[in-house]
Amino acid sequence: MLIEKETPENERPDTFLREADDSSSSSNSLGGSPSSVRARFEKMIREAQDSVCAAVEAADGGAKFKEDVWSRPGGGGGISRVLQDGDVWEKAGVNVSVVYGVMPPEAYRAAKGDNSATKPGPVPFFAAGISSVLHPKNPFAPTLHFNYRYFETDAPKDAPGAPRQWWFGGGTDLTPAYIFEEDVKHFHSVQKSACDKFDPSFYPRFKKWCDDYFVIKHRGERRGLGGIFFDDLNDYDQEMLLAFATECANSVVPAYLPIIERRKDTSFTEQHKAWQQLRRGRYVEFNLVYDRGTTFGLKTGGRIESILVSLPLTARWEYDHQPEEGSEEWKLLDACINPKEWI
Repeated sequence: MLIEKETPENERPDTFLREADDSSSSSNSLGGSPSSVRARFEKMIREAQDSVCAAVEAADGGAKFKEDVWSRPGGGGGISRVLQDGDVWEKAGVNVSVVYGVMPPEAYRAAKGDNSATKPGPVPFFAAGISSVLHPKNPFAPTLHFNYRYFETDAPKDAPGAPRQWWFGGGTDLTPAYIFEEDVKHFHSVQKSACDKFDPSFYPRFKKWCDDYFVIKHRGERRGLGGIFFDDLNDYDQEMLLAFATECANSVVPAYLPIIERRKDTSFTEQHKAWQQLRRGRYVEFNLVYDRGTTFGLKTGGRIESILVSLPLTARWEYDHQPEEGSEEWKLLDACINPKEWI
């Protein structure tokens, strides 16, 4: 059983929530009033999509995003935006989706990271999120990934009476090919500032979570230099977590765009570009083998172009490549193998 395929739309709607749900109580329905967490989260991610896309286009100086709007017969839809082969960006994708309906059991287990043999029945669900990967052309300009999402499930049909569950997830992480300490410290400082507004334990906890999550296990190295990451978060006040996710999404541009402005015009050699392409290959390996969001999207029959927009336009795999010890390339690899405290 798969969630229904998407349908292209000519215009983006004001909301992807059903009109009939607007008057529903958020405590007993997957719909909700405009003041519900679902409605406010949708508003937040769509505003974040607009602000990030505007900043990316301004930095590029010419290229524009292509937009695709789509809907799902089962409920909801999304807006996919991709900028490709610009002056600064090789590929930049910023997607939002707001979907609901009935989730097949294998998708529920993927969403929860559950590898057990227990198979629940079909689960009514609501999921909204923004997901973005920004791959610059210049090997000295880092790739950025961010994702913030909100999930709800109702009781499975084979377990009536079970409580409705909700959780938040997401994070923002930096993946450079070369280390500029001032860039990495700036990026992590902005993440820490966003976290500290809510709980001083958040940054060290979510920084370690990020380091532990973005691991290419078959290589024993991280995808990049981290940031923050959290998932299945529901042990705090719901309003606080909504405000926290909003703060994190709003911190993306100030954390990242100043780094791009510093590095986008740096001169580089073919060797620098080849190393960037090798690191892009690592990016592909993680996303296709380990990333829970990619797994969830593929197992729910989601929109393939949106799911795989995170992959770079170009990448490289060289047999048994070993950077020279002490080189700038080696320093990056060492930091990916042995995570550091940047601030």
